Amino acid sequence: MAKVSNRVLLVVREELYAHIQTLGFDFFDSRPTGKILARVIGDVNSLKDVIHSTVTQLIPDFLTVIVVFVIMLIKSPVLTLSAITAMPVILAGMYVAEILAHKKWQIHRKKSSNITAFVHEDFSGIGIVQSFTAEKESQEEFSRLVDEHRISFRNAVMIADGFSPTIEISWGIGTFLLYYIGISRLGAGHVGVGTFVAFSTYLSMFWGPVRNLASYYNKLVTNLSAAERIFEVLDMQTNIKEKDNAYELPEVAGTVTFDHVSFAYPDEPERMILHDVNFEIKPGETIALVGPTGAGKSTIVHLISRFYNATEGSVRIDGHDIQEVTLKSLRKQMGVMAQDNYLFSGTIKENIRYGKSDATDEEIIRAAKAVHAHEFIMELEKGYDTEISERGARLSNGQRQLLAFARTMVSNPSILILDEATSSIDTHTEILVQEGIESLLKGRTSFIIAHRLSTIKNADRIFVINNGGICESGNHEELMEKKGTYYQLYEAQFKNVK
Repeated sequence: MAKVSNRVLLVVREELYAHIQTLGFDFFDSRPTGKILARVIGDVNSLKDVIHSTVTQLIPDFLTVIVVFVIMLIKSPVLTLSAITAMPVILAGMYVAEILAHKKWQIHRKKSSNITAFVHEDFSGIGIVQSFTAEKESQEEFSRLVDEHRISFRNAVMIADGFSPTIEISWGIGTFLLYYIGISRLGAGHVGVGTFVAFSTYLSMFWGPVRNLASYYNKLVTNLSAAERIFEVLDMQTNIKEKDNAYELPEVAGTVTFDHVSFAYPDEPERMILHDVNFEIKPGETIALVGPTGAGKSTIVHLISRFYNATEGSVRIDGHDIQEVTLKSLRKQMGVMAQDNYLFSGTIKENIRYGKSDATDEEIIRAAKAVHAHEFIMELEKGYDTEISERGARLSNGQRQLLAFARTMVSNPSILILDEATSSIDTHTEILVQEGIESLLKGRTSFIIAHRLSTIKNADRIFVINNGGICESGNHEELMEKKGTYYQLYEAQFKNVK
């Protein structure tokens, strides 16, 4: 039986995890990671007892109640009805308890996920917590969340515990009526002594499983909120869907076209982030995107990768509408590098190979050399077999960037999307990083959310994004001569870098 429940648990967890991976950025942007973890781990675990109880307890007890009830009914319908007279009281109690307890258990589940989310966030940012000596404040917040969790559990359990006396009272009423009516009918000669004694035994055999079923029902109500939270996620539909007739995107040269593209987030359709954006990028061009925070720079590159769909207009690569092709064939031709340069737990070799699962050791080393990461890797005790922790915590900012470059290089993308990191690094590493970027850009259509002056200067074109559109376009010299928005941004950001 344990194998059955564990197998079901495994299938549910795998299906939930696989489904979450298909959901769009809007799902992850609107939920703390800890709350997602609570669904995958905590809520699924809550189903284990229910599944196990269903197989080992519910079915046998339910069958016992049915069989005993039929036997009692055959022996004496009158005594049977007297014995189960109080059953409506139990059913009514179960109904009321379900309504009251369900909401309480929903609240309790949310309080549990709040704790998971807080702990994940706090430990992820432990450096900030300790640097600001905010341990006491974090402990106080944790204690508050734990206390809310305790109170929510107590409130839910009180309802479940309050239902138990209903069972016992109903059993007492049934027993009293059985003996009262049974003795009366025994005296009148309508029931034999053997039948009466048998009914006393049947009554115990009947009410025992009924108690168990009621207890199981309480457990079911307890975990119903967990099941609802799981199916709530499974029922979510991603906005990024492949069409039934989607085709494989052939190898592209790298022409990228925005044709009257507008965009608003699905949950805020009235607030347009981009308005009627139009441009065409030639293969191999490097485009720098600059502009104030929230202007829409990241939105443009997210639309190219199809992390979001354009609300209006179309995005095309080499003339192919990206909504007409398969996601895998689209994204495997793109190299996307975010600011945080996320690294996974594992070896350096495994992290670089993440860009191409079948990459050989020679390809990995070649990619690392191309972006100038090989030198520092070989200085490590185990070289490419060096284990790194989650996010590469023991590596410098520059080293993490170089490994991220190598990971992208080994995938050999046709289109590169780079959100440059703003972290300060030493001069030597800065030179290596800049050379690594130049290696990545060579021969590729590239979009760079630029923070480095050198990258902006060397870009073929610079798009100044403001108020949801491209307000200026040109190379560095052309835009500086205009003395418009780009000139003002340049002067404000780089006036001390000359």
